[in-house]
Order: sequence, then structure tokens, then C-alpha cells
Amino acid sequence: MHLGPNDSKRRYNGFVKQAKFRVGLIQMACSVDPNENLAKTEWRIREAAAKGAQIVCLQELFRSQYFCQAEQPATFDLAEPIPGPTTESLTRLAAELNVAIVGSVFERRMAGVFHNTVVVIDAGGALLGLYRKMHIPDDPRFYEKYYFTPGDLGFRCFDTRYARIAPLICWDQWFPEAARLAALGGAQILLYPTAIGFHHSDAAEAATQHNAWETIQRSHAIANGVYVAAVNRVGHEGPAGDGLEFWGGSFVSDPQGRVLAKAGEAEETLIVECDPRVMESVRRNWPFLRDRRIDAYSQIVNRVID
Repeated sequence: MHLGPNDSKRRYNGFVKQAKFRVGLIQMACSVDPNENLAKTEWRIREAAAKGAQIVCLQELFRSQYFCQAEQPATFDLAEPIPGPTTESLTRLAAELNVAIVGSVFERRMAGVFHNTVVVIDAGGALLGLYRKMHIPDDPRFYEKYYFTPGDLGFRCFDTRYARIAPLICWDQWFPEAARLAALGGAQILLYPTAIGFHHSDAAEAATQHNAWETIQRSHAIANGVYVAAVNRVGHEGPAGDGLEFWGGSFVSDPQGRVLAKAGEAEETLIVECDPRVMESVRRNWPFLRDRRIDAYSQIVNRVID
């Protein structure tokens, strides 16, 4: 776990903040124009702040349509350094609006090394750090291994002005190990910027896939006694009659797995209040972290157990 100079003191004194905090999730459709998407996102961040959001989370790769449906070398031109244009824009907004922002960037680290990265910007505009997507999928129309180098920063927690948060990204949401490590790092909420949908050939299974996606994340909330938020995109992207249909469904779950708010299949901004005292109560009654047998889990680091 990567900790800042003051993180240990904050962790072992208890939760970073005990006050309630409000998270805003921005679910939107994306055009083919990165500048149009950035302008639209800026407007929606302002809208979320005006409605009381203190921590605003954006969907995965919000500056473009989901380009991983095909392997195209020219697509790497969309990548940018950090700091860079997207980070600078989000930093200005965070400073102006006094909101923390969790934003997704296609990061150009150097020639030939690119990451799917989240930047965490605190209220006031300080760039707290990065999280680079750890689990990289490679499935039909989700050819992410072509574009992204696996993350090398580990699973990180960040102390924003309002709460201690752990950003994770899309495919990470299926892995209980990622959620557990973030919870052990003191996260009060797991935030998953997401781009997930279905191809028309899978339409019959779409409801089952959507239910599984939501269920696994609610299970992370229950098993770890934390809030969980996922923010997805909406709309069709790709050629007509082909491509992906993104199902939206952004939601926030409380530490008992109850869905506090859920978006539909259209553009929407959710504002949800989270209360760290609920975490305290749930963990006293469901002490899963207390009862972990850390002496018996050494084999978990093996690929398989022979």
C-alpha cells in the first residue's frame, strides 16, 4: 500500500473523516470529439457540485469513445501525459468548485508505454496521485492489452478533504482481492470508473451480465464493510449494427450491499450521501475483517494450487 507522509497517523487514529460526504457520479454518452467530451464533462462537474457533490467520479476514458473495440495504432494519438490537458482542466475545476475529482486518463508515460489511469485531485486543486489499472482484459471488443501496460502502483488509497477513497477501474471490479486490499488500506468508498456494455449478438444475455456486474460489486461492499460506487457510460459506440451498447446503470451501494441510488440507461448525474458511521456500525455486527485468518492465506498468491 502506498501511503503519504501523514497517512499512517490518519489511518491508525481511525477513519480519515467521520462526517458524512456526498459523492457525485457522472454518467454520460461520449462523442468522437475529445474536446467536446471534455467540455461536456466540465459542465456536468459544475452541475454535480451545484447539487452538493463533494467527490465527483467520472466514467472510464471519458474523453473518447471506447476505442478498445479494435486494435488501431493511430489510436495511441489520444493518449496524453500526466500532468497534461485533461489533468489541468480538472485541477482548475477542483480548485474553483472545492470538489475532489476522480478522473480517467489515457496516459502516455513514454513512447510504447501507455496506461489506463485515474487521477485523484483534491478539493482546492492538489493532484494527490495516480492509480493505474491493474487488471487488463482482452476479450472480443475489449482489446485492452493492446493499449494498456498493467498498473505498477499497487492498490492505493487517497485522503481527500472529504473522505479516504480508493479508485479502481472497470475490470478491477470483478476481483475481490483488489477490493479487500483497498479496504485494508482504510478506504471508506471504492470508486470504479467503468466502460461496460454488450454487443447485439449478446443481447439475450445482457440482463444476466448486468446483474452479475452489479452483484459482484455489492458483494465487495458487504465483504469489506465499505461504500462502493460504479460509474458507467451510456449509448451505442461503433458502427451501426455492430459495436457496443453501454448499459449505464451507475450506482452506489452501502456497506450492507443496499443500492442507495441507481441510474438508468440515459445520461444522468447521481448525488449520493455516504455516512462513515454506517461503516462503523456494520463492521461491529459483521466483523469480517476481524475474523480473517491471515495465517492461513499464503497460497492466495499462487496462480493455482496443485
